[in-house]
Amino acid sequence: MKIQRIHHVAYRCIDAKTTVDWYEKHLGMNFVLAIAEDKVPSTKAPDPYMHIFMDAGGGNVLAFFELPNSPAMGRDTNTPEWVQHIALKVDSVAELEAAKARLQAAGIDVIGITDHTIFKSIYFFDPNGHRLELAADVGTPEMYAKLDACKREMLDEWTRTKQAPKHAAWMHDGSHAA
Repeated sequence: MKIQRIHHVAYRCIDAKTTVDWYEKHLGMNFVLAIAEDKVPSTKAPDPYMHIFMDAGGGNVLAFFELPNSPAMGRDTNTPEWVQHIALKVDSVAELEAAKARLQAAGIDVIGITDHTIFKSIYFFDPNGHRLELAADVGTPEMYAKLDACKREMLDEWTRTKQAPKHAAWMHDGSHAA
């Protein structure tokens, strides 16, 4: 079996219409589909829901469920909020800078631009409390090749030690710019 692409990734939302409007307005994503049922198709449990689908580009879909009969949304409080996020690719650093300006003008708090050496990104939250990242790739083919060459060794070392391997320290110590 070979996975072709992400069909959709689904998260919960507080309000389906607010979510559609926000993603259309602030990220330019098209609303592509809505499905509503009184029973969950997989479990047959009686639990009405609205399932909305947003075009995330490249055949990828970001989906949300509004669940009016479930307890209020929460988050995994044992995981830092910076860990769980949805990262969306933009075309360039200029587009990233423009998005940051638009979001801030709309009153949305934005962290960054953060330089990750091979990409630059900004972070912010949607109206449901989901952390989003917009990222623009800036790495060179040589950088990606260096990372590819050491990925297994890094993973193996991490698995043994649970300490950050230094194989790609060049990404954060400034030596990549030398």
